[in-house]
Amino acid sequence: MNVISIIIGVVALVLALVGFIPGLGIVNYLAIPTALVGLIVGLFDTRKSGRNFNVIVMIFSAFRLSLGGFIL
Repeated sequence: MNVISIIIGVVALVLALVGFIPGLGIVNYLAIPTALVGLIVGLFDTRKSGRNFNVIVMIFSAFRLSLGGFIL
């Protein structure tokens, strides 16, 4: 389950990096729920790396949204 969580986190990170480009901030609204799914999947494993990675991606996406005032 940890590997699946990391894979979902990588997909969310790619979305978050695309959302960091000016004008494409709306993509972060997709990256946060994707990372949340990865976080939930990561909770079912004893290893914490996948869960922590998804939390970092969520924080990164939320930071980008806050820079833009939570506007697209």
